[in-house]
Amino acid sequence: MSANKTVSMRTPLARVRNLGAAHSGTKDFWRQRVTAIAMILLLVPAAIIIMIMLGRNQAGAAQLLGTPLIAIIMLLFIVASVWHMKIGMQVVIEDYVHGEKIKLASIIANNFFCAAVAFASIYAIFKLSSGV
Repeated sequence: MSANKTVSMRTPLARVRNLGAAHSGTKDFWRQRVTAIAMILLLVPAAIIIMIMLGRNQAGAAQLLGTPLIAIIMLLFIVASVWHMKIGMQVVIEDYVHGEKIKLASIIANNFFCAAVAFASIYAIFKLSSGV
């Protein structure tokens, strides 16, 4: 045996528990599942709120979103949706974009796009719910 090779006494399970080279394991997998469950739970109330707002003008939408419970439901749905979208797109980028520079630029663009969508949506709900 050569001096450069190190022999590991660890079992395959122990190597797997070390979480691999990225040391992040399956965090994104579980986060995406948790956001999917949150979206499923919030989908019916969010859809009902959206259907109630159909045909209303800005004052009517502001009145409906002025209710704290409704504003909170919409904010939670937006946060869960955007977070789920960010994780999903990042997985697609990591799997199918092969050039490292393009991959990095795509991930950065994905992060900025998701942040912009989240901030714009949250701002719109706050603005409508505050009546400003």
